[in-house]
Amino acid sequence: VQRASVTVQVREFRSKPISVIGAVKQPGNLAFSGRWTLLEALSAAGGLADGHGNTIYVIRQAENGINDQVAIDIDDLMVKADPDANITIFANDVINVPAKVQVTVFCLGEVANPGAVEFVSTERITLLTAIARAGGLTDRASKSIRVKRRDRNGRDTEIEADYKRILSGKDPDMELQSGDVV
Repeated sequence: VQRASVTVQVREFRSKPISVIGAVKQPGNLAFSGRWTLLEALSAAGGLADGHGNTIYVIRQAENGINDQVAIDIDDLMVKADPDANITIFANDVINVPAKVQVTVFCLGEVANPGAVEFVSTERITLLTAIARAGGLTDRASKSIRVKRRDRNGRDTEIEADYKRILSGKDPDMELQSGDVV
């Protein structure tokens, strides 16, 4: 055939890559066509692995280059079957299922059992829970508590909290981070 005229129309893209990383049984890149939901993508990655955290993060990049992150509670998706949690997955999305990790906080001074206090990252880690796990304050303890923390620049900072005000609900219970010294 000489001087043939050919017209090509794309009916459907066969491969739209997404990545599933973290605590899933088969992490990696997935190619899919059509429309997928979060549950379908997790199923294609073999499902959730043991030791997964409480939240799934879907990271997507907008056309203007800005990344957006959507946090989905695993209980809403898997236990409550909330349809709002089963979001649509788009090409180039990254699905991150963080694993649980051990978090250590150190309670020193006038607590019943000074030393390292272990938490799991899925637990709410606060000043009151750390003191409770250390056996509570002794009779000689000051009601002013200091939390030493290393910031992102490597400098040590000190935060002061009033124990009585937190117990009475006048001040919020302070969130602690791994490595904090109370």
